[in-house]
Amino acid sequence: MNSQTAIIQVTAAIIVRKGEILIAQRHMDDRLAGMWEFPGGKIEADETPEQCLQRELREELEMEATIGDALGSSVYHYDHMSIELMAYRAFWDGRPFRLVSHQACRWVTPDRLAGYDFTPADLPFVRRLAQGEILLF
Repeated sequence: MNSQTAIIQVTAAIIVRKGEILIAQRHMDDRLAGMWEFPGGKIEADETPEQCLQRELREELEMEATIGDALGSSVYHYDHMSIELMAYRAFWDGRPFRLVSHQACRWVTPDRLAGYDFTPADLPFVRRLAQGEILLF
């Protein structure tokens, strides 16, 4: 990897409902096809991480959510790009949402997250959730 390669900033939402976390599965025609992730996306110019996450949740899930505290970040170097994934707690408003850019979604308890094939950048947050380092309230 070229040391001059920029690290792309990406956001992820940790959305909790009744002790379960929302995860989404990437489409089969996407990079990392079929893998699971926390919903989110790339930060655009002149956009805060919180604004990005609200926009991405609207675009990907037609979901309205309030963005809460930052829960940390992880850097991962894929073959095609390097990203810094910044996770935030997000509070879904409870209204129906629908899949726009994912093929599936699930509400999963932290102890069952390890049973899903997550993208590498999401794995540090999967581990922290499973170990109780990120509280669900």
